[in-house]
Formats: sequence, C-alpha cells, structure tokens
Amino acid sequence: MTMPAHEQQGGAPDIDATPLLLRIEEAAERLGIGRTLMCSLIAAGEIESVQVGRLRRIPAECLDEYVARLRRNARRDQHPAA
Repeated sequence: MTMPAHEQQGGAPDIDATPLLLRIEEAAERLGIGRTLMCSLIAAGEIESVQVGRLRRIPAECLDEYVARLRRNARRDQHPAA
C-alpha cells in the first residue's frame, strides 16, 4: 500500500487535502451515493457543477450546500409553519 507523499516525507498531514474540484465519482462517494444518482442531481440542477475544458467537475463546497439544503428542507417538513 502506498503512503501519501506527506507521510512518506515525515511531514504533518496536509490540513486542506480535499481538492477544490471533484470528479463525479469522487463527489458521489463523498455523499455515499452512486454515480448515476449524482449525474441525475447535477442534470436537475440540485448540485452545481462546472465545466473545466471538456471535463465536468463539482466544487467541493457545493456538496456542503446541497447537504445543508436537504437538512433545512427536512426540518421544515418536520415542523411546518402553523
């Protein structure tokens, strides 16, 4: 098993090791969903993505925003306004 470069050199772990832009597969893995569902969420505009040349990437912060929106909606559904 190969160790990350920062561990091979004996340095401290990189605090900001998460890439700014994720591949669809990486983003799906972080959310614990499949690639097909991730593509559907992107196509529906639920999760923002950007084009980098011919590549489609998901800004890491957009996953946090999506989860926050899911949580807000769940709370709103549990406690509807009177």
